[in-house]
Amino acid sequence: MTVHPSLQTYADAWTHSLEAITELVTPLVEGEWNRATPCPAWSVRDIVSHVIGLETEFLGDPRPIHTLPRDLYHVKSDFARYMEMQVDVRRHHTAPEMVAELEYVLIRRARQLRNENRAPDARVRAPLGAEQTLELAMRMRAFDSWVHEQDLRAALGRPGNLDSPGAHITRDVLLEALPKVIAKDAGAPPNSAVVIDVHGPLEFLRTVRIGPDGRGTVDGSPSLGPVVTLATDWETYYRLACGRVRPAAVADRVKVDGDQELGAVILREFAVTP
Repeated sequence: MTVHPSLQTYADAWTHSLEAITELVTPLVEGEWNRATPCPAWSVRDIVSHVIGLETEFLGDPRPIHTLPRDLYHVKSDFARYMEMQVDVRRHHTAPEMVAELEYVLIRRARQLRNENRAPDARVRAPLGAEQTLELAMRMRAFDSWVHEQDLRAALGRPGNLDSPGAHITRDVLLEALPKVIAKDAGAPPNSAVVIDVHGPLEFLRTVRIGPDGRGTVDGSPSLGPVVTLATDWETYYRLACGRVRPAAVADRVKVDGDQELGAVILREFAVTP
């Protein structure tokens, strides 16, 4: 491959998840495409449509000319409206049409990656007419693809790949959001520390330290006197952080030590995906 070495990890993770998604949905019969997933308001078909749509945009294809129905209650922002367009336009596609388009876009994107020679800081297309670096775009495609692979696995009863390359990228993306979640959104007090202890297929311990100015930072060193310690398994962690489940639904899988009130606020603010 000619892809820049710093982008190879993202390319590999993306490939792993897209191939897994294709394997998951290829044998499905028509009715199974309508199964609900943990992704709010989206079915199996909708998630595959979303994946196809974003990959075609990454290829430079024009967005569909389509008017969204007025009764899509879950579409509440310009960002959601942007994402829903590629989904709604495919809602009446048949199972064979969906699989064929997914396989074709995977072939095209794999070819694009093989020929990719741009630098990581090259500017590329982003949602809503914005721009982003190629590195950020590839990182977020790897993250998004893995999370949606897990949505499909949950809907279809096919668990797996909780420690795959995409899982590691997802962990890092979600951890970057922790300082804002804990320091700003949950309002943890200055000069305090919150520990997140995660076990399972991916194990990690991180401490969010809130400085005297109220800003948070995250590191891998333990804290001797955290104001709160949250302990849970990796699957519950990512589901909470990606808004796939509410804290009350997994209360038995999250242990809160220390300030119970602050712990509850942190969990309430834990979801970071749009």
